[in-house]
Amino acid sequence: MRHLSIDIETFSSVKIKKAGLYKYVQSPDFQILLFAYSWDGGPVRIIDLAQGEQIPAEIVFALADPNVIKHAYNAPFEWYCLNTVFHSPLEQWRCTQLHGLYCGYTAGLAATAVALGLPEDKRKMGIGNALIKLFCTPTKPSKANGQRTRTLPHHEPDKWRLFKDYCIQDVVTEMEVDRRLSAFPVPIQEQKLWELDQRINARGVAVDMGVVEGALHCDELVSGELMAEAIRLSGLDNPKSVKQLMAWLTEEIGEEVDNLQKGTVAKLIDEIDEGKAKRVLEIRQELSKTSVKKYQAMREAVCTDGRIRGLLQFYGANRTGRWAGRLVQVQNLPRNYLDTLSHARECVKAKKVDALKLIYGNVPDTLSQLIRTAFVPSAGNVLLVSDFSAIEARVIAWLSGEQWRLDVFSTHGKIYEASASQMFGVPIELIRKGNPEYELRQKGKVAELALGYQGGSGALISMGALTMGLTEEELPDIVRRWRGSNKRIVDLWYGLENAALEVMRTGHPVGIRGLILTREIDSFNQQDFLIITLPSGRKLFYARPFLSKNEFGKEALYYHGVNQKTRKWEVVPTYGGKLVENVTQAIARDCLAESLTRLDACGYQTVMHIHDEAVLDVPLEIADIDTITTIMGQPIKWAPGLPLRAEGFVTEFYMKD
Repeated sequence: MRHLSIDIETFSSVKIKKAGLYKYVQSPDFQILLFAYSWDGGPVRIIDLAQGEQIPAEIVFALADPNVIKHAYNAPFEWYCLNTVFHSPLEQWRCTQLHGLYCGYTAGLAATAVALGLPEDKRKMGIGNALIKLFCTPTKPSKANGQRTRTLPHHEPDKWRLFKDYCIQDVVTEMEVDRRLSAFPVPIQEQKLWELDQRINARGVAVDMGVVEGALHCDELVSGELMAEAIRLSGLDNPKSVKQLMAWLTEEIGEEVDNLQKGTVAKLIDEIDEGKAKRVLEIRQELSKTSVKKYQAMREAVCTDGRIRGLLQFYGANRTGRWAGRLVQVQNLPRNYLDTLSHARECVKAKKVDALKLIYGNVPDTLSQLIRTAFVPSAGNVLLVSDFSAIEARVIAWLSGEQWRLDVFSTHGKIYEASASQMFGVPIELIRKGNPEYELRQKGKVAELALGYQGGSGALISMGALTMGLTEEELPDIVRRWRGSNKRIVDLWYGLENAALEVMRTGHPVGIRGLILTREIDSFNQQDFLIITLPSGRKLFYARPFLSKNEFGKEALYYHGVNQKTRKWEVVPTYGGKLVENVTQAIARDCLAESLTRLDACGYQTVMHIHDEAVLDVPLEIADIDTITTIMGQPIKWAPGLPLRAEGFVTEFYMKD
């Protein structure tokens, strides 16, 4: 088996960051400019396609040869671009970016090179972004550049030579990343899943552009009216300005307003009397509910055939391997509560703003609820939407061996009521609507949502405990009761933390609840990982781990990773609850991966998936949701006893049931 490492540079007038890879490549002016390659780690050669050079016949044949494995960083880009000209099957490609993400590193070739500690000559050159902007995107016409709309090699010959060096250096860096991680390969099942992910992304999902264009039109009219009213009432030049509005409100209501956060605005609306200030705040609240950026993103990304492609990033959350949203960010779409979604959609498509105001009142909020419904099935098809029920709660119960929870999920599944029953010693049959005990369900619910990963009162507050009517004084008692009712989960926090500390101290493997913790060091390639092997066989990597005292003076585990707040590569502390969160979410992800694979094997077309939910585009005559939920709820070989359950529905547009 031979290996061909590749990097290409391209031109398109479509903005790839906003429109995505597929629309970028489908642009009529798309062009491959440079093709750099290396055989089996040898010297890198470059083909200057922009200046008339041709890719050698041996490389053209190699692109289709199953005995040649093709490597690239962010391989979907090279694969999709090259397949506009040549034939190169997806299963012959390997993605170096995926390799880095799988091993716990960050995305981006330059950032990964730095994180791996590659020497300067093995990293990407720092001027790359400027050269890409110069040669790969349209040029703004000016008198100085002769009014040209594009910079070609002969316009900037010195910079073009530098650009070719940059392309060559990319291949060098990619190969070095792969070499450094060679002792920790991507498993075959993850490679196959990556291939399935590329097919799902390339297929895309249909979009009802009537809803998109109608929503943008209605928002423009209503937002304009609301802004005009706010200007008239306040006399401000820009009522959207936080600084201007805070100063005006402070003077208007006679008390200091030091922020305009969502909660503060809601509180002020409740507290102040009718008048200008209250109405301006209501307008601000109303305007904040619209999410036209999602509609704008859809307009930017939709291809000529009415489909949006590339909505999902494989291994986007590299700590757990979960997918991340791209372009429209389908992972955080607003929920819908309207009973008459179909009618609201028709009003928006017909741009009937007055009807929307009359029937629904708050037009921005209505538009926000309709975002999901812009995703539709192909002609003659329907969408089948199926998701796992309480997947993380089921996984943590199974992983910890918390039997009463497993019993709940194997029977009625009412975990909030059951949790309240366990916490407060009340029979579960009393925790139903109409009974005084029903209010305990709220405490059970917020506890379930907040406390599974070693959270305390702060986690309850973050999950909305105070807005549910709970007081800060009763939160410690809720934490104590929940932990007392879930002793095996609590044991799992401390057991997993102690296992990690023992592995770090001794270097010996430790097994706990079906997880295997090891310390693996590849001195030759300067790699050092704490590894947790999951029941599926997939591994979670914690790079360059070490032990040190934490803020409480206790020995704790630290590793190098992406800080979720700063998004930078730095030292990250961790603890038992966080490790349990990692493995629970990773196992839940593996359950979804298993379902996607099974659905694909049965011939179903997944068009997108959101968290623990699969969305299928299926011909109406074979749209049987029971079949889909049965497939998703089937036992998994590597997770015996895990009580999976899926629920779903059939719909003519995407929505939350």
